[in-house]
Amino acid sequence: MESNSSKISQTIDVEHDTIVVKTTYDATPMLEDVKYAREVAPDKFGSDYKHVGNVSMELVNVWLKEAGVQWHDSKAVQDVIKKKLISGEFSDLRNWEGTW
Repeated sequence: MESNSSKISQTIDVEHDTIVVKTTYDATPMLEDVKYAREVAPDKFGSDYKHVGNVSMELVNVWLKEAGVQWHDSKAVQDVIKKKLISGEFSDLRNWEGTW
């Protein structure tokens, strides 16, 4: 089972004395991992450990930049990931539909 999205392309441009790096990823492996996790790790009542979803580090990095959160602030990182996974926009990345 692969755990990272695949980089498709990367372009580097200069716009008004600013370097702009645009990287495009294929989310298919991430979505396939979530589908697999739903099939083999069904929600079990009473478990202390829950695999909530599967998010590539590249996507987490984008979310943290959008939120203005630094990686060393683990509580804030946890909050950003939780909010994004709870939002309807990224529900396909969740394999567990419970609350936490």
